[in-house]
Amino acid sequence: MSKQAQQVETLFCHETDRGYRVVAQQGGKRLFRAILELKETSAGPRPARFMQKDGSNEKPRSPGEFIELARGADRIRISQQTSPDGRAELKEMLSGYQLDATAVRTCRLCANKGEYSPISSETAIDTGEEYICPDCATEELERELSFRGNLTGSAQDRLEDLLLEVQDLQRITNLLKGRLDPDLTKFDEISANVEDVDLKRVDSLNLHPGVQNLLESRFDTLLPVQSLAVQNGLLDGDDQLVVSATATGKTLVGEMTGLDRVLNGQGKMLFLVPLVALANQKHEDFKDEYGDLANVTIRVGASRVRDDGNRFDPNADIIVGTYEGIDHALRTGRDLGDIGTVVIDEVHTLQEQERGHRLDGLISRLKYYCEKRAKQKQNYGGAQWVYLSATVGNPRDLAQALEANLVEFEERPVALERHVTFASGQEKPNIENKLVKREFDRESSKGYRGQTIIFTNSRRRCHEISRKLEYNAAPYHAGLDYGRRKKVERMFAEQELSAVVTTAALAAGVDFPASQVIFDSLAMGIEWLTVQEFHQMLGRAGRPDYHDRGKVYVLVEPDGSYHNSMEMSEDEVAFKLLKGEMEDVRTLYDESAAIEETLANVTVGGKAAKRLNDRMIGDVPTKHALGKLLEYEFIDGFSPTHLGRVITSHFLAPDEAFRIVDGIRKDRHPFDIVADLELFDDDE
Repeated sequence: MSKQAQQVETLFCHETDRGYRVVAQQGGKRLFRAILELKETSAGPRPARFMQKDGSNEKPRSPGEFIELARGADRIRISQQTSPDGRAELKEMLSGYQLDATAVRTCRLCANKGEYSPISSETAIDTGEEYICPDCATEELERELSFRGNLTGSAQDRLEDLLLEVQDLQRITNLLKGRLDPDLTKFDEISANVEDVDLKRVDSLNLHPGVQNLLESRFDTLLPVQSLAVQNGLLDGDDQLVVSATATGKTLVGEMTGLDRVLNGQGKMLFLVPLVALANQKHEDFKDEYGDLANVTIRVGASRVRDDGNRFDPNADIIVGTYEGIDHALRTGRDLGDIGTVVIDEVHTLQEQERGHRLDGLISRLKYYCEKRAKQKQNYGGAQWVYLSATVGNPRDLAQALEANLVEFEERPVALERHVTFASGQEKPNIENKLVKREFDRESSKGYRGQTIIFTNSRRRCHEISRKLEYNAAPYHAGLDYGRRKKVERMFAEQELSAVVTTAALAAGVDFPASQVIFDSLAMGIEWLTVQEFHQMLGRAGRPDYHDRGKVYVLVEPDGSYHNSMEMSEDEVAFKLLKGEMEDVRTLYDESAAIEETLANVTVGGKAAKRLNDRMIGDVPTKHALGKLLEYEFIDGFSPTHLGRVITSHFLAPDEAFRIVDGIRKDRHPFDIVADLELFDDDE
């Protein structure tokens, strides 16, 4: 024991129900642990039994060995959790051998496990009942996390960092129960920044009187992004890619030049969006704003809009449509007349796996249509193209690929706080209610009450949340009729509503002056939001003429998802979105996408199909795609077969269409064909 005693740096004693746990430590590592029992003698308390612990076993040692061990230790420490009587007994016993001991603040949980963990004001974690060491606090937090749902690494790392920062376990676990502690929920802050732009006076624009008078009745000067667009050749007919944050006024860039060209007889305007809900809303807005100046129609599918029966009029001055709606018209040979302006809203859709290649193909086919028509008609000079997006990671590259002037405006007029907290789907409405009330009860320095947009993933959920909010609120989605939506917009503008609850699908079209945005979910339907979509939605928090700052709250359900096809959980997605860099907009082609777009280009352009493929943003292996189309018998030379026309007009993936046709030719039962398609998708 003497050799061992010389190596002991710290001898630690902690009271237990059997006596005292003794831990010998050297260089931060435990050498051994034991149980010491004392007896009362005429000379005072003395060692009675000394049992060395070896796993669950105990090995008896001579009581004198404890004294030898204590004499060889550099220091002797007694835990503060040891009772006052126990500390007095230990100190009296040690003083009988001319030894001193100091009571120290230690982690009780470590001491109970036979470990010596001194803690200080810099390291102690408050549990509400006692102070423990960071390691034990982290273990307690992990137990709470496993009970609430398994969080991914990013979410757990954030909570553990917060734990070490605030040194209060209860405050951290309260976050998992939906408690709103602004100091802890705050993830970061995006500072305000203002660009110095020479604003263009509206009375200097020299537009068609119809447009000029309309704008002069609304503004004295254009907004910065609109002024930059004019400075970069917008009214000279130059193609433009306009990249600017949500609610900075970029939509008017396309409308201004498009309507001017309509009224000057330079061709109609196409305003194209990715979703039917957005097309419906934009169609209604255009009828309200420009209906006295021009005819407005809508094209979202093969023939008409389902809910109000508005027939598509290809001769209208303004056609609002979805990408697929206009592409269907091209694929089926419809005459769209002279097109003077094409506005592509949400052009970052080019990067999406499902819709990106179709938008890429549509742009190429529509440019071909306009160029072909310009060659055939002397009085038609082709179309001006205006591409709009709030979120592009590689704007210069994209502008070059689209052969457009870049207009980039990066101003953030008010600061934006971003917060994260955790809650189950059932708990979220209660948290949203607290946030909405807190925001509506505040008034900005401009005299406006705080109002909230809550984004969720379904119409049903919109109604469910709005019913649970105590202050006056309303659902807002594409399933509501026109009159109801307009009433909600008016009530919000007049500050009669504390909040609107809307679907993520309407995020691009929602134009409410809100100070706060809450993400009830991070999904759009059954798909997780992209970084672009997330930034576009959160950018709706805070308007310079209304608010002093914007706030964003992301409510995260640990281990949550909205469909079994979703690979990630909501907490994993949340930190990916919050930390994510804006993605570059590039269109990637797999074999199926390449074949589909090549078939559509053959259908529209015939022998010009290769030229149409070559001008697309993504790289399309034309030779391979043509070979597959010939093999499938979807084309005959550079003309689509009857079967090929059916496939391209219905936007069927050619490889799936081939499997269907092959199954029919082999007289297979339809159920078997469908089963094969499902298995094929799973394999992919």
